[in-house]
Amino acid sequence: MKPEPISTEQITPEAILIGVINKQQNEELSKEYLEELAFLAETYGVHAKKVFTQKLDRPDKATFIGKGKLNDVKDYIRENNISVVIFDDELSPSQQRNLEKEIGKKILDRTTLILEIFSQRAQTAHAKTQVKLAQYQYLLPRLTGMWTHLERQRGGTGTRGGAGEKEIETDRRIVRDKIAQLKEDLRVIDKQMATQRKNRGEFVRVALVGYTNVGKSTIMNMISKSEVFAENKLFATLDTTVRKVTIDNLFFLLSDTVGFIRKLPTQLVESFKSTLDEVREADVLIHVVDISHPNFEDHINVVQQTLTDIGAGDKKTILVFNKIDAFKYVKKDEDDLTPMTRENLSLEDLKKTWMNKLHHECLFISAQKKENITEFKKAVYDVVKEIHIKRFPYNNLFY
Repeated sequence: MKPEPISTEQITPEAILIGVINKQQNEELSKEYLEELAFLAETYGVHAKKVFTQKLDRPDKATFIGKGKLNDVKDYIRENNISVVIFDDELSPSQQRNLEKEIGKKILDRTTLILEIFSQRAQTAHAKTQVKLAQYQYLLPRLTGMWTHLERQRGGTGTRGGAGEKEIETDRRIVRDKIAQLKEDLRVIDKQMATQRKNRGEFVRVALVGYTNVGKSTIMNMISKSEVFAENKLFATLDTTVRKVTIDNLFFLLSDTVGFIRKLPTQLVESFKSTLDEVREADVLIHVVDISHPNFEDHINVVQQTLTDIGAGDKKTILVFNKIDAFKYVKKDEDDLTPMTRENLSLEDLKKTWMNKLHHECLFISAQKKENITEFKKAVYDVVKEIHIKRFPYNNLFY
């Protein structure tokens, strides 16, 4: 009998997702967050097979979820060969340790998952250093005795303190040293990047901002005729890309920046401050929104709040609703007397809502299908031209 051929197909690990419903997060909002968590899991490389939710006034101090729900989770894991358990909220160090003991599987929370994705996608020395710093800052309060392997990375003699020094204290000291070194490395890189920004002279600077996976890189490729990496996954772009763009003989610099997300780890915001300098120092922001996403209004609020947090909330902004080709709505029958909902509004209906009252430029395009791109370029051109004339009042030969 011939042996069966060995499959070369890579098996995708399966995960379960766990979220809570409480006063701050009702059932509908919890569902939205968990759908986004499932997308994060897919980006990370695991398939979300099952979702567990529990109504809790406050998380259990020991295991985040209650004992009954924890037993349900353990039973499901045993029966379905689950590799990873992902919580939608940040776990405390003690909760993380207790859950690992109880479940015996890899435990991730939303913060750890995002950090892992950033680690996978970091390509340049700058991005890798930023991510490593965020990871060590997050892990420092979560160190346990199992981190003693870190001392081997120190090398040489004298790495341990006195004979009475505990292993956990040694590990913490090692990690603190690594954090200090990474901060110094980042300071050097940031200084180099600040010099690069300064050397760009008085060019008008435009930055693409928006929630993750809204099509910023696709717009970058379209308008700058470059090949910036773009795909339908979260955080496809980590490193800021800057291109010189020309529209009708008018030059400006266009930068593509890292996407924002709900519950973005504070460690990442801190570590990526230099990357966000491109946003802070821009003359104009192009806020890209995926209008085909059912929660695009919430995404707008998240981005606007993040811009405010980093000191860029009052900048000149062009609001661009992308992916109109993917926009869908449910048209109501004429004899349907139930109240209209957000799902029943067409694109034209939406334009007559709050969007009609916006004080800044508002556009509707499809970067993928090249729809309404002429109007988009003209809007960008007009804003850049206005700034250019003020900055160079005597240099108006090209317009």
